[in-house]
Amino acid sequence: MSAEVEAKLRGPEAIQLARRALELMEAHHIWPTPLNYEVCINYIADPQSDLSRDFATLLSSGETITDIAIETLAAKHLAKVRLNEQIRDAGDLLGRELELVAKAIKQASRSTAVFGETLEGASKHLGEHTDGATLRLLVDQLSVATRRARSETEALEQRLNESTAEVERLKEHLEQVRRDATTDGLTNLANRKAFDEELERACAEAKDAGTMLTLALLDIDHFKGFNDTWGHQTGDQVLRYVASVIGRVGAPPRFAARYGGEEFAMIFPREDAATVTATLEEIRLEVSSRMLKRRSTNEDLGTITISAGLAELHKDEASHGLMERADSGLYASKRAGRNRVTNAENLSAAA
Repeated sequence: MSAEVEAKLRGPEAIQLARRALELMEAHHIWPTPLNYEVCINYIADPQSDLSRDFATLLSSGETITDIAIETLAAKHLAKVRLNEQIRDAGDLLGRELELVAKAIKQASRSTAVFGETLEGASKHLGEHTDGATLRLLVDQLSVATRRARSETEALEQRLNESTAEVERLKEHLEQVRRDATTDGLTNLANRKAFDEELERACAEAKDAGTMLTLALLDIDHFKGFNDTWGHQTGDQVLRYVASVIGRVGAPPRFAARYGGEEFAMIFPREDAATVTATLEEIRLEVSSRMLKRRSTNEDLGTITISAGLAELHKDEASHGLMERADSGLYASKRAGRNRVTNAENLSAAA
């Protein structure tokens, strides 16, 4: 949550805000899960935020507020807040580390300058005096200066090694933060944000290279009814199952994501519509071939089916145009009775 909301929740109004959030959840029959509570408390505590505006629209729609709807809001808004905060914290640590390195380098620079002055003075004395006593004195001075310079150099080297290790640790932390921010927590597929970025990148690459690119959208049939019958936890079990099939088939260089709710998206670089159609049929048949059981009670849940639509990237087509055509293929599959795959190109030909 944002720093502003967190400050309110640590202040005198925290109890009242929490009470209002619970009342909101009760009024709209929202399950009191940690994520649902977090979204509701953000809505109550910061009504001007983007999350609150989207949540208000959802509330005013009159539709049932499902866990999936709230999960979509959280993925869109709260992930960005957490990412920004962790990046800011990592940036602060990196800034402090660089400041320490700068101080160490400055100190080493001063030591080098002093050592240089000592050498210069010794050179002058050697030119002026050559007796044994003077030479011994100069050697002693140079020895002390050399040991001091060596000590400063070793300290700097140690400081740089420590800083290198710390920077490497911060890089790994930021990479993990990036992965977390672009991964769907329920299915471990890429999330909507990561998909949007990858689709833009993949379309640009296909155009530059003059290669094929096909996009597919997949949706679990009758999922809302399944959720209402068996509950959200069992619904989550189904989502994870379907995602496991899609994720395995969509391994790199393909790209698989949970687009939102019960909908998934797959990007197929350098693959044409015919190849992708065959692949989607394999996914559809595998998903529907398994008789699912409720994990908690071992009850038979029956079979799950999916509908899919696909479109191959046209020359000079924008990513949103490709998305719209793949979506039209998906909806054609739904209208035709579900549990099927539709190529958007066939819709255009029929029209």
